[in-house]
Amino acid sequence: MCAIEAKPQAENILSINKTRVHVDDPLAIIDLSRAITSRVRHINPKQNRPLVLLCIGTDRSTGDCLGPLVGSKLILEKQNIFHIYGTLEYPVHASNLEETMIKIFQDIENPIIIAIDACLGNINNVGWINIGTGSLKPGAGVKKILPSVGEIHITGIVNVGGFMEYLVLQNTRLNLVMQMANLIADGLKEVVYHNSNTMVASGR
Repeated sequence: MCAIEAKPQAENILSINKTRVHVDDPLAIIDLSRAITSRVRHINPKQNRPLVLLCIGTDRSTGDCLGPLVGSKLILEKQNIFHIYGTLEYPVHASNLEETMIKIFQDIENPIIIAIDACLGNINNVGWINIGTGSLKPGAGVKKILPSVGEIHITGIVNVGGFMEYLVLQNTRLNLVMQMANLIADGLKEVVYHNSNTMVASGR
């Protein structure tokens, strides 16, 4: 569970405006792909920085497995754009986030980290996915203190927050989380398909 820590600059409209797509929108995959691509190109116009997907969450909670689901779906793809950290088999969560961040910066030089996490929100926002520039703070929704991560974030609002968050997460409908994970994964596949010649993953 996350809180957003976007750091807008007056000259950077992408930092100010989030892109929001709904899980039921038939154009959501295209909109999500374009939102990610535009932000990556704005941050890295020379296209010379490797891209990391940091898929945060745990397979022990239906509401908090959005990130690992996306990671597991993308890890099966033959693609040369994204380095992927966080899957259902090897989740990135509160206990190993800092260790994972150290490993990322050891393995990959000057990466752009795209952080993916589930969020709680008000009832009108459940089912919406936000794409924005700036970091997110994992664990903030359930009162955990963890480092902020990411230059770009993708967050899915999976349920209603504000009261007994742990119980809410445990009782979140898996069907909604699966729909959102499929949408995010398909949007990222679109990024791969349309940018495979210009965005190439590289390490050290």
